[in-house]
Amino acid sequence: MRGLTAGRSLGKARSGTQAASAAVAAFVALGVSLSGCGAGGTGARDEGPAHAEAVEGAASPSPVASPSEVPDRVDAVRLVRTDPKVSAEVKRELKPCVADQYPVDVSYGKLTGGSAEDVVVNVLTCGDGVGVGSYVYREEDGAYQNVFQAEEPPVYAEIDRGDLVVSKQVYERGDPVSSPSSQIVITYGWASGRFTEEYRTHNDYSNAVGSVPSPAPDPES
Repeated sequence: MRGLTAGRSLGKARSGTQAASAAVAAFVALGVSLSGCGAGGTGARDEGPAHAEAVEGAASPSPVASPSEVPDRVDAVRLVRTDPKVSAEVKRELKPCVADQYPVDVSYGKLTGGSAEDVVVNVLTCGDGVGVGSYVYREEDGAYQNVFQAEEPPVYAEIDRGDLVVSKQVYERGDPVSSPSSQIVITYGWASGRFTEEYRTHNDYSNAVGSVPSPAPDPES
């Protein structure tokens, strides 16, 4: 009885497996048929174009931000010292303040429309940081040429949105270094191979700010 029961169970299992295999084959055949209909673009659920757009979006590389260009650093001290246009007075001021630290401010930017960054150098005094000379150097044929200079202290040059801005402090008699009476700001633009003045502003400062008021007179005196 055990052998008969086992044979029947095995037969049933084989029959079930064959039925399942047939069902799977039929399902695969049906899927192939449906896929063929979808490829023709006539089915109600033809999503071919949408699928293609999604693949293209996934395959497209993400934009990579290019690293910002870092200008080549120049030896500003050597540039000024070897410049024949710089006055002897400014060159005398150009000496180390502490160890090998020189009183120079250096800026890089596009001022003259050249292929390389222009260099703005301000020479200051060690004691109070007063600007004694401002210079603009432009690269030409692999060397930097002096294309602008201002040596009427106190003076300071900066780059502002592609323009050269030069500030000059004006002192009246008795003004301390920290408190000039006024300031002149001149904006230069590059045209025809040189800097030309575009406009200027004049700012007067109040002498009352920071001053100690005199005591009021005694009414009883």
